[in-house]
Amino acid sequence: MKLDPRHLEMLFAIVEKGGLTEGAEMLGKSQPSLSRSLSILEDRIGAALFEKDRRPLRPTELGLALAAEGRKIYQAGRGSSAILAQYKDGKTGAVRVGGTPFFLDGVISGMLAGFQYERPDVRIDQVYGYMNNLIPRLEDNVLDLAILPMRASSIPPGYDFEQILPGRNVIACRAGHPLARRGSVKLADIGQYLWIAPPVDSPLYQDLRAVLKEIGIKDFKVSFTGGSLSATVNILTGSDALTVLPFSVVFMMRNQHSVSALSIRIGDPDRHLGILTKSKSELKPAARKVRNHIRQEFETLSKSITRVSQDTVWRP
Repeated sequence: MKLDPRHLEMLFAIVEKGGLTEGAEMLGKSQPSLSRSLSILEDRIGAALFEKDRRPLRPTELGLALAAEGRKIYQAGRGSSAILAQYKDGKTGAVRVGGTPFFLDGVISGMLAGFQYERPDVRIDQVYGYMNNLIPRLEDNVLDLAILPMRASSIPPGYDFEQILPGRNVIACRAGHPLARRGSVKLADIGQYLWIAPPVDSPLYQDLRAVLKEIGIKDFKVSFTGGSLSATVNILTGSDALTVLPFSVVFMMRNQHSVSALSIRIGDPDRHLGILTKSKSELKPAARKVRNHIRQEFETLSKSITRVSQDTVWRP
């Protein structure tokens, strides 16, 4: 015989609270409706669940046994409600974030760590890539959002791109580099040094070529090509080689006193860092929380960069 779980939950409330009125208050129902449900349940099983004419109510042996099952239903309902509330508030779930390696490792991963400190039950799956392989992942719903530098003309139809940081690159070197100690550096001064090249399929590689073209160098000498930020920084800090990095990445490493930005202004790329999402795809609650957190973090970062860079990075 299959019994209505709601009736078992009702029975548990009556037994737990010792009366119809108290049980109704516990479940947020009216006393008459609880009384009707009790009658229906007793008719269904063909036996009394409470001893007749006893006040306060005293459950029968069968009533106690069924009330014990009703307790499980009550607790499961409250537990599932709590799980749903946590999910809707973005405190649980999985968020899939894609982005370019240098930005993810140098800037965004630290921001995500702060997010997870506040919301430890949210799992973040991080995926490296560039525009040409991240957009198909978004299209296939393999990613929730992508954080990458893009041109306005490159944003595909059906996608929203929210700029969070203007594009800005610098020539980077180790902190004790001979050029780092100069008060003024000219473009011609950097031509004699070896270069660390980003991956050839990265936007930053095109930026490096553009910088060297600006100083008239077509065949530049590459000492190292690395796909990760940590590998690039290790080579950079252990040699006199130079490279081009987003200023935000160098800025985030400022407290380590290992990498410097040369005091020379180079042309900024026409790409800007932003959050790319599908226009008609509603983000999951946790993904919305991650997006909002990244927005706020970059607002703070942008203000800090503006304040510090005006005084210490570029000189006329």
